[in-house]
Amino acid sequence: MTGHNGDFRERIRRNFARQAAMATIGAELTRIEHGVTEIELPFAVKLTQQHGILHAGIIAAALDSACGFAAYSVIDADASILTIEFKVNLMSPGRGDRFLFRGEITKPGSTIIVADGRAYAIGDGPAKLIASMTGTMMVIRGREGITG
Repeated sequence: MTGHNGDFRERIRRNFARQAAMATIGAELTRIEHGVTEIELPFAVKLTQQHGILHAGIIAAALDSACGFAAYSVIDADASILTIEFKVNLMSPGRGDRFLFRGEITKPGSTIIVADGRAYAIGDGPAKLIASMTGTMMVIRGREGITG
């Protein structure tokens, strides 16, 4: 990383807007800081599994995006990010009125970035941790069709 990050907030907003998957599930980008992003999602029955709780695939997708966009905040303006690996731990059923997905950079790098994510269910009481994720992102430069 050369340190020329440009306006990473605007770049993250643009890339989030291009992500059809997040639009499909109704996710909203709510926080962008250096090394941290947050995505929020309202509860919707169409996003649940057979027991009426948030589907694990939805949780994984939102955590992956939160971690990926956190990685965007620490790379050069001419680079992009692709997830190459992640592990999700589901800790509690996804029950709530809203859900918060936070991605934070654990280890920045010029080629590989490691991020940790946390998913919270928000309802009547305090936010409840429902999942965690560790993800590995690869910094991409000069690859046809991948711009960031």
